[in-house]
Amino acid sequence: MSNRHSRITEDIKRAVSDIVSRQVKDPRLGMVSITDVELSRDYSVAKVFFSVLGDDKAVQDSLTGLNNAKGFIRTELARRVRMRHTPEIAFVYDESIERGARINAILRGLNLSPPPEGEGSESCGEDSGGDSL
Repeated sequence: MSNRHSRITEDIKRAVSDIVSRQVKDPRLGMVSITDVELSRDYSVAKVFFSVLGDDKAVQDSLTGLNNAKGFIRTELARRVRMRHTPEIAFVYDESIERGARINAILRGLNLSPPPEGEGSESCGEDSGGDSL
C-alpha cells in the first residue's frame, strides 16, 4: 500500500469517526466506534468497519442508522478529505473486538497454575553420553 493510499485511508477513518460521533443525530446509534477503513485500490469504495456496545439488536439498529446517514456522511467526508471523487461508503460490523473478548474470557477460565516441582524441571543433557577419560 502506498503512502498516499494509507494517508487517505487514515484521513477517512478520522473524518468518519468525527462525523458519526459529533454530527449524526440518530437515536438508533449507540456507542459506535469506527475501528478501521479499507479503501479500494481505485479509491471508489471505502469499507468502514464499526463496533458498538450492546447486543445484536444494538448492532442492527446502529447499522440501520449508519446506512440512513450514509449520504450525509459522504457529503461531510467530501468537505473534509481532499479527493477527486468521494468514495462510496459501505458500513461493516467489526466482530474482532467481540471475538477478542470471548478469547480473553476463555483464557481467564483456564487454570494456568505452574507445573508442580519435579515435573518438567529435569535438566536435559546432564549426561551427554560422551567418552570421558
